Amino acid sequence: MNISFCNVVPMPMKEVLGNSHIWQQNIQIQAGSYNQIVAPSGTGKTSLIHFLYGIRSDFEGVIEFDSTSIQTLSVEEWSQYRTQKISIVFQGLRLFAELDVMENIQIKNKRTNYKTVSQIHQLLDAVGMMPHIHKKAGILSYGQQQRVAIVRALCQPFELLLLDEPFSHLDNMNAQAAFECIYNEVQLQQATIVLTALQFVSLNSSMHVYSL
Repeated sequence: MNISFCNVVPMPMKEVLGNSHIWQQNIQIQAGSYNQIVAPSGTGKTSLIHFLYGIRSDFEGVIEFDSTSIQTLSVEEWSQYRTQKISIVFQGLRLFAELDVMENIQIKNKRTNYKTVSQIHQLLDAVGMMPHIHKKAGILSYGQQQRVAIVRALCQPFELLLLDEPFSHLDNMNAQAAFECIYNEVQLQQATIVLTALQFVSLNSSMHVYSL
């Protein structure tokens, strides 16, 4: 999925924007590319992710997906995008605390039956979460919850994968293992990655880095 930005300004930050590679610029993120948005808190990283996921629209300017302005998408079209074209790891993760690891993942997977149980187990094993598969999400550490949320996001078709500070509570080894799972799935689906971080995370040599 190609993403175009034309003079985009988040309204709540209109008066305080500094130099940015995204805000108030005309740029295009190419389909199939790996993109990292690096900036301190309060500069609009989560706002950007929410704009691209269609849950906020308080911005000026134009954002396009493959030449289609996202401001023109209907509720039904956004629903289809979120089922078939866009997946996300929210900064707040949005797991169901009372459900176990597998139940949290299957809530998403059952919408499209994209992954088999065996494939989900392989992903959980790759990020070190198989020993915790029957534990409720609410008793997991935040880093463990992040790994569950990452696996859940990979269990659907997508052309764009949005990751809002997905490795903030992971050490280098676990972050690299999680990214390898992400990378393999993104390669399989030939998708675009937009990942946010407080500081640069060295994960892939072909990663494009932007500041806000």
